[in-house]
Amino acid sequence: MHAPASVPQRLRALVQAAHRYLFRVAPLPHATGSLSVAVGAGLAHFCVEFLGQGALLAGLCLALPASGWFCLGLLCLADGYCRYREYRRLKRMIGRWGFHPRLLSSVAASRCQRDAALAAASETGHLGRARAHFRHLGYRWYHLLPDSTVDNPLRFFDPAFLRVTFLPGKD
Repeated sequence: MHAPASVPQRLRALVQAAHRYLFRVAPLPHATGSLSVAVGAGLAHFCVEFLGQGALLAGLCLALPASGWFCLGLLCLADGYCRYREYRRLKRMIGRWGFHPRLLSSVAASRCQRDAALAAASETGHLGRARAHFRHLGYRWYHLLPDSTVDNPLRFFDPAFLRVTFLPGKD
């Protein structure tokens, strides 16, 4: 029988889990989402200031971009959560079957997915092999955008792209 964990141990585990979620598994979506929410909050602040001063038109003109930045931030944060689910799925698969390049090839087309796969490989002891596999496929640190959107930026709005992004696999 295990003794219950002390408060500092639980707090340390919580901090480690938050660090993994925010900075290791999906740093790009969380940074983009946080920045977008901050810009939206700044615009919303000015919107409320203008409305308080009676400048209705100026306040309403700022309300639209503020809501757009908030929506973008929420989409990015949702993408970060989906990458975390993908990380958990890949970690479970690598832990069960070991390292196989075909497990990582399905997530190679996006920087966010590669980050999640690298975090899973790191925690299962296969980080070097995973990095070598992505490098062999031609990916470097500066390949930020998903492959499909480099050719066509409007691909962000394609239902198939959104399905792959927000429904990565069974959890």
